[in-house]
Order: sequence, then C-alpha cells, then structure tokens
Amino acid sequence: MDALSVIPAAVLRNLSDKLYEKRKNAALEVEGIVKQLAAAGDHDKITAVINLLTQEFTFSPQANHRKGGLIGLAAATVGLTSEASQHLEVFQGGLALNECLEITEIRIKQIVPPVLKSFADQDSRVRYYACEALYNIAKVVRGDFIVFFNQIFDALCKLSADSDANVQSAAHLLDRLVKDIVTESDQFSIEEFIPLLRERMNVLNPYVRQFLVGWITVLDSVPDIDMLGFLPDFLDGLFNMLSDSSHEIRQQADSALSEFLQEIKNSPDYGRMAEILVQRAASPDEFTRLTAITWIYEFVKLGGDQLVPYYADILGAILPCISDKEEKIRVVARETNEELRAIQAVPAEGFDVGAILSIARRQLSSEWESTRVEALHWISTLLNRHRAEVLNFLNDIFDTLLKALSDPSDEVVLLVLEVHACIAKDPQHFRHLVVFLVHNFRDDNSLLERRGALIIRRLCVLLDAERVYREFSTILEGEDDLDFASIMVQALNLILLTSSELSGLRSLLKQSLVNPSGRDLFVSLYASWCHSPMAIISLCLLAQTYQHASSVIQSLVEEDINVKFLVQLDKLVRLLETPIFAYLRLQDLVLLSKLLEPGRYIWLLKALYGLLMLLPQQSAAFKILRTRLKTVPPSSFSGEQMKRTSSGNPYSQILHQSQVIEDGDVNHDANVHNGINFASRLQQFEHMQRLHRMRSKSSQAHIHINSTSYSSSKLIPRAPKVNDRVKPPMALKGLELVAKEVQRPEEATRRPVPVSEMNKTASRSSRRGPGQLQV
Repeated sequence: MDALSVIPAAVLRNLSDKLYEKRKNAALEVEGIVKQLAAAGDHDKITAVINLLTQEFTFSPQANHRKGGLIGLAAATVGLTSEASQHLEVFQGGLALNECLEITEIRIKQIVPPVLKSFADQDSRVRYYACEALYNIAKVVRGDFIVFFNQIFDALCKLSADSDANVQSAAHLLDRLVKDIVTESDQFSIEEFIPLLRERMNVLNPYVRQFLVGWITVLDSVPDIDMLGFLPDFLDGLFNMLSDSSHEIRQQADSALSEFLQEIKNSPDYGRMAEILVQRAASPDEFTRLTAITWIYEFVKLGGDQLVPYYADILGAILPCISDKEEKIRVVARETNEELRAIQAVPAEGFDVGAILSIARRQLSSEWESTRVEALHWISTLLNRHRAEVLNFLNDIFDTLLKALSDPSDEVVLLVLEVHACIAKDPQHFRHLVVFLVHNFRDDNSLLERRGALIIRRLCVLLDAERVYREFSTILEGEDDLDFASIMVQALNLILLTSSELSGLRSLLKQSLVNPSGRDLFVSLYASWCHSPMAIISLCLLAQTYQHASSVIQSLVEEDINVKFLVQLDKLVRLLETPIFAYLRLQDLVLLSKLLEPGRYIWLLKALYGLLMLLPQQSAAFKILRTRLKTVPPSSFSGEQMKRTSSGNPYSQILHQSQVIEDGDVNHDANVHNGINFASRLQQFEHMQRLHRMRSKSSQAHIHINSTSYSSSKLIPRAPKVNDRVKPPMALKGLELVAKEVQRPEEATRRPVPVSEMNKTASRSSRRGPGQLQV
C-alpha cells in the first residue's frame, strides 16, 4: 500500500522542514491520520505509513528528515495507542481486545528500533530528538515498552556520557521515565538484565558510573526483584567506584553497598563475594579497603562455616590490614582476625591447614611488626589445634621461623620462640631446633650477640633448662669450628651465671659433689665447656669443685692467657659486685665465713689467688678481688698448711662431723669424687686446649706467611706477646709471697712481686670480644 496516497504531500514536506514548529504540526497531522486508519482497521495502510517514516525519513542522509521521521514515529505511536485505549471501553469480547492489543504491540516493534538506532546519530540534535521521541513513545505504551529494555538501557548508558549537555539532559528525563515503568512492571526480567549490567560495571566514565549506581539502587528497592542474589555479579564494580575521583559517585556507591550489607543474612554465595572482597582489601584507596574489610568482618560473623574454604584468602587480606596506616581499618581488621580465629574448623570440613600456614609464613616477611605478630599467633593456634597437620608442613615453615629469630622486634622473637618450643615438644624436633640454632649462631655472630641471651633464656623457660643446656653442650662438644665453639660456650656460661631463669640449674650444679643429678649435669656441660678456660673455671667454682678449679688454673700455659681470657676473667670478678647478682654476694658471705678458717678451705684460696695472679695489678678486677681476699688472716698461709694441700686427701679437710661442707663427700681417691673422675676431666680439658692452641698457631702461621709476602729479604722481629712474662705455674709456687702482698698493699711499690710485669703488657680493655655477651 502506498503511504503517499494516505499522507498529503504538504504534510510530508513540513515534516522535513528545518523549523521545529512546522515539523511539530506535521506530526500532529500524522497522528490524526494513524488514528483514523486504526479506527477503520486498515492495518496495511498503518504499516505503509510507518515504513515511509522509517525508510524515507529516519534513515535519510538529511538531518532535518531524520528529525521529522523521529517526531512522526512518536506521533504514529500516540495515534495507535489512543485508538487501542478506546477499544478497552468499546470491546466487551476478550478476543477482539486481544487482537487489537497484539496489533498495537507489533506496531511498537516496528517503531522503536529506528528510534534506538538514531541514538548513535552523529548529529547531536538528532540524538536529542531521538530521546524526545522515545520518551513520548514510552509514556504512552508503558509496559509494552519492557521488551526493548536491554537495548534502551544500553543506549541510555552511552547517552549518559554524551558530549552534548542537551542530549544528556534529555537522556536523564528518559531514564527517569524508564525507571518508573520498570518498577511498576511485572514483565521485567532481572536474569536477562544482569549480564548487561556486569559488562558495564568496569566502565570508568563518571557519568556512566552514576547512571549504573542509580539503576542498581532503583532495582534493589523493588520488592519483587532479588538484586541481592546477583550481588557477586556487580559487587566488584561497586567497590571500584569507591575510589572514584568524584565525591558524589563514591557516596552513591558506598550508600548502595551499605544497603546491600544490611540485607545480607544467609547468602548462598558468600564464596564468590569473598574472593572479590579479598582483592578489594588490598586496594590502594583507603575508603575501598575500609569498606572491603568491613564487609569481610560481617561475612565472617554471618557466614562462619560457609567461609571455611576461603579462610586462607580471607586471612591473607586481614593480616596486612592489621598494620594499616588508617586506624579504622586496623580496628576492623583486628576484630575480623579475632572472629576468624575463634571459629573452630577442622580439615574434614575443607579447612586447609597448609594454605593457612603458607599465608602466615608469607606474612612473617611483612615490614610491619603487628602483622608479623598476628601471623605467629596463627601458627601457634594451628599448632595447638592441629598439631599433626602442622608438623606435616614443618619443612615449609621451619626455615622462615628460624630467620624470624633475627627479627628486630623482641615481641616477634619471643613469639617465635614459643612456636619453636611448641614444636620442640617432640624429641626429634627438639634436637632439630637446637642444631639449627647453633648453625644460625655460627653463620651470624651478630645474632648470637644481639639475640643469643634472649633466645636461650626464653627457651630455658619454655622448655626444660637442663634439657636445653645438655643439648647445646652435646652439639658443641663435636663442633669443628673451635673459635665459634669457644664463643658459644662463653655465651652459654655467662647466661648460666647471670640469668634468673637458670637459678634452678645453678642450684643443681652446686650439688655436683653430693647429688647424682648435679654430677651428671656437671659432667655433661664439662665436655663442651672445655672450649673456654674461663668457662671451665666458672663451672668449677659454681659446682664448688675448688681443687679442680685450682688444677685447671695451674694447667694453663702462656698461650692460654690472652686478652680475651683476661676480659672474661675481669667479667667473672665483676659479677660479684653488680646489683643484679645480689644472690652471689650472699653466697660470698658464706665464702667469707669459710675464708676465716682457711686451713679447711685452702683449695678455694689457691683457686682465688691463682685468678688474682692472672690479673694485671692495675686492673679494677685485680683490686676488687684483692679487696675481698684482704679479709683472710695473714697467719692463714703457714708453710705447714701449704704442705698439707699437696699431700694426702685434699677433701679430708672439708668434712665436719660426717657432713659435706665443701668439695665433696668422703672418698679416699683424691681424683674421684661422687663418681666424677677429675683426673680424666683435667686431661679432657688439656686435650681440648691443645687443639685450640694448634688451631691458633695454624692461623698465626697463615697470617705470618701472608705478611712475609710484602718483604723480600728482611725479617720483622716478633713483638712480645701480651702475656709473655706471665708464668701461672711458677707464680702459683709463690702463693705465700702473694698472700703477704695482699695483706700489705702499701709495700707493693717498694719491692717486686712475681706478677708485677703483667701490668706493662696485659690489656685493661673491657671491650666485648666477637659474639660475647656484655654484662
């Protein structure tokens, strides 16, 4: 049917006029014509009119034609729907009414597509009139319009960011009308819409983002539309908007998220959302992190067991946030962490112990102390709850735990030690721990110096102190690096003498000559303590084996008396005078009372005077020890008493009414007491010191060889060693003379004493040697 015979030529001419008023009037003429045709039931002519407006006008290369075609299509729609509304009153038979409505719907499907196509027109005025035309069409067809919703939504999404402000305004008006139609329609399909929404959520344009948030909010307000069920599909996009540069968009996104969070009760899809939230918790934007961690907190409280498979991912998001620079984030992260740790999950329910350990291990390398602390709390919690499973992954975390012992934070180190102690409850893991500690101390001397005392003391508290020291001694006894063994033994010895945590161990050692347990401990430590002369002497004084202490001192040769030895001796003497060692001074009172009867305690005197003779006379330690010994009566050093110390059973003098007073119990073998073969122990010490001397000579020879490479013909004379003039064995033979000098210090400047030459060469330095602990 030819539409030109239906629509006058003048109307068609005015429809393409450049003046809006003429186009508007022509459109009204078209509306009347379509209304008449619809009333007459002349559907073919109606189709012809619509095709004419579409093909000759909306698709025309002329912009004014396209404008006229759009307004003409809107007018035709009004004519069709007004006639259909009249049929609603006229027709009583359902069949005729349905036919009329069906025909109208068909016409709508012919009219809307050309209008939608015009939304992409290059002329902004055409796009504007397209919005106006669709607005008029939507206003009259209402629900029938829903069939085109996705296409209209897509077009509006693009127009919301149009470069022309008038087009944007027209699009906003159309958008509000479409929202009204959707909210009152029962034909809207959320399932078909969500994929389109998901595609658009990652758009960065602020106008589009505003448009999308508006639709999400509107659809969520419709009771019959379940937006919460599809939240995972657009949740990530909403979180993206929280970091938008526009404050208004951030507010709208936050408002939408808050609303959804209030609606969440028992969502069946916590998992998908948890994955999104974990990613967003690491966002560089503070507001995004706060919102994400808040959501995770609510999920943990609400989801509980449903989130078990996602515990590792959630923990990986929480631990860094615990150290966040924003206080609000830190608070929520800590609360979430506590909630998560409070949930009792088992591997049978999907709880992945290995994954949790992997996260905790990774976070131990965090630059933030709080995060490292919480990671250790998690490892400790897993050990307490799932010990067997954790031990299966021990190889994966053990090296990291050992490295954590070098952490700059004391709190971290103490927690690591607790974890290690928990692991070391099993014998094989206990030895593994101590071996690795010795290895780390050997490789990193600074670790021994900075953390040695803290680590060893804490282990003695968490584990049995005797067990710890026995294991260290066993390992160090066979240590190939003699220099390290000496340093390590010195550190262990100083801790033994000074730490309050080891008071029980000291008490046990004091019973070495009367108690089998004390004897066994003494013998166990003795083997490795042989690496350090000063450590052996300290051990003997602590165990009250004074004769053996004197024998050890007399066995020393000039190579043993070096600067390091004198520094250690200085420390030992000073221990008696420091405030933190009041218990030693109390013991000193007992020693003082014993010194009042020196005839019975001559071996203690010989040991103390032996130490005094090894000290430089001008050193503070010499003066301290001499002051202590000045309380001994001068008559104590008669020749007869001195002779008695070199013949017979030396321990026979220390018994009183069958009670053990000093060096041991009744035993007619002068070298064996309470099962301790002191002669064999002395040989063991001398053998170890020979090994150290050989090692030292080898090192010096190597240095000498290197130094001679700088001189081709001239030998450099050897400088005298620090203690060349110190002869301990000879000096001890003059014990009576030294004792007299102690009693008459004012004569020291008028006549020489056997050790006076030491003052010229022995060092008074109190510096720490490498790896030594400073009191």
